[in-house]
Amino acid sequence: MTPVLWQPTLNGDTRLELFTAWLGDNGVDIGPGYADLWRWSVTDLDGFWSALWRWSQIPSSGWAEPALAVDSMPGAQWFPNLQLNYAEAMLQLPGRDDDDIVVVSASQTRGDVTLTAAELRDQVGRARVGLLRAGVGRGDRVAAYSPNIAETLVFLLAAASLGAVFSSCAPEFGTQSVVDRWKQIEPTVLLTIDGYRYGDKPIDRRTEVAAIREALPSITTTVWLPYLDQTVPADVVSWRDFTSESAPLEFDRVAFDSPLYVLFSSGTTGLPKPIVHGHGGITVEHFKALALHHDLGPDDRFFWFSTTGWMMWNLLVSGLLVGSTVVLFDGNPAAPDTSMLWRLAERLNITYFGTSAPFLMQCRKEGLVPKDIADLSAIRGVGSTGAPLPAEGFQWVYDAVGEGLQLGSISGGTDVCSGFVGAAPTVPVYAGEISCRLLGCAVESFDEHQQPVIGSLGELVITRPMPSMPVGFWGDEDGSKYRAAYFEDIPGVWRHGDWITITEYGSCLITGRSDATLNRGGVRLGTSEFYSVVEALPEVADSLVVHLEDDAADANATGAGTLMLFVVLRDLGTNVDTLRSTIATELRTKLSPRHVPDELHIVPALPRTLSGKKLEVPVKKILQGMPVEQAATKGALADPSSLDVFSEFVR
Repeated sequence: MTPVLWQPTLNGDTRLELFTAWLGDNGVDIGPGYADLWRWSVTDLDGFWSALWRWSQIPSSGWAEPALAVDSMPGAQWFPNLQLNYAEAMLQLPGRDDDDIVVVSASQTRGDVTLTAAELRDQVGRARVGLLRAGVGRGDRVAAYSPNIAETLVFLLAAASLGAVFSSCAPEFGTQSVVDRWKQIEPTVLLTIDGYRYGDKPIDRRTEVAAIREALPSITTTVWLPYLDQTVPADVVSWRDFTSESAPLEFDRVAFDSPLYVLFSSGTTGLPKPIVHGHGGITVEHFKALALHHDLGPDDRFFWFSTTGWMMWNLLVSGLLVGSTVVLFDGNPAAPDTSMLWRLAERLNITYFGTSAPFLMQCRKEGLVPKDIADLSAIRGVGSTGAPLPAEGFQWVYDAVGEGLQLGSISGGTDVCSGFVGAAPTVPVYAGEISCRLLGCAVESFDEHQQPVIGSLGELVITRPMPSMPVGFWGDEDGSKYRAAYFEDIPGVWRHGDWITITEYGSCLITGRSDATLNRGGVRLGTSEFYSVVEALPEVADSLVVHLEDDAADANATGAGTLMLFVVLRDLGTNVDTLRSTIATELRTKLSPRHVPDELHIVPALPRTLSGKKLEVPVKKILQGMPVEQAATKGALADPSSLDVFSEFVR
């Protein structure tokens, strides 16, 4: 049995326990444990989501039955008789008084900005009037080229209140990345900043903003937030003027599946997919995730390090749904060093600290002990996502951050703007494993025969609909692109593209992308455990592994293919031969002989998306002979030149 690092106390006071008790009081008998609750939630979808809606007390019109009117994938229809507004649900702020601080916006560009419940509602009302003056109405698109700060949140809520459709790009996105996204949805209003500070480095974005405006003729109004410099150009509306007029806050209640915002895929192999999420699906899914799984409420200060270009920002700001104070941060998470965010947690009294697995592993690699440099006694939960967190990372959190907290490793995606698998306050935390499948998420591991398996590696699939599955892709009138993205390989089943193992006791292990599998002699190897070993070495700053299958026409082929490891060195003076030997020994000892690479190459940088994901598949395509410009869209990369070096290794 995998070591248990945290056990729930089960005092009956978590929101998940309260919800379960409420179900029993209302005649729903589901059994005593989380597994029983999960099984019911994915078997009786209508019953689970109807019950959750009634329990949530989210403001709405109409009636909540049926919850699932059409049970199919794709094409599911949720709550057809319900009208609501995401912004109204957010600004209900359950359990909070008018003078309670509900938004804390910290930044390396300016001082802290805080908003009370009354101030947040006032700001949203003012921005709503500004949008109305700009001619924005239901269905119109508005865009924000702005960081994770209070004004971006206000702009989102103002747009949502009108039934307009919101989209955001982080200001570190380059011009082409932004244009590739927004030319597909044609926004009419743009909120932008002039620049920002990343650590102590000023980053001027006025040239990029001018290029974006030039490339998007649909933009008729530009709202300028002087963030780095107080100068405001003559041909824009300042944020101050945009929000100068107060008005009673109103909400346009819309159908459950009305578009709320458009999130975009990374766009590494073509234009980013414009994924449309609806008011209702996002509201009910985020309520479920934050209330039941993260156990967040009015006493919490909820933080997740994210930019506005990652779906975790959308989940973070939804903390308002459950009355939590949301803590926003804009800046370099490692400036002046990796202790900065932990010191921020102490200063702002954060109770739930969310971050990425690579950040936690970097803290571990540096030998950082956050509890020794900051008072983290307020933290009761740490969230990790973005990549699988290995067992060593789990143990580090409990050794270096706090023994009594709950570590929630989650995995999901932009496609549902939430998680499929994660944690629950009634489920133990196992070292190196994701605690459970989330409620309402019919997650299975499919073998090569498309049959569910327990205890062995398989494709992560979703076999029943979820409310936050996309309304569709923008402009995909016949739904063909949407179907091709998720349902092409297994009709009627969502194929997500990850390898997953589901254990007999309900936990899960994500071991990498299924399209980046290392297949050695018929044995499938995930990439995540490979990286956890290699990147634990002090000499290694980053790594990427690719498996090239043998040429079927090669009579001398062994069937094992060629396993190629690319490494970025922390110190260019490292002895590569010694490192090669060390890596081979570590992989052979900690994993298996099959994991030992056939080749090791030193490269200056590795390709990652703007949200930090490694790009194994484009690298593999280049190594197989595909031209770099065809393998990936360079505008989707954090470093557009990082792919070029791989052309040198083509056979």
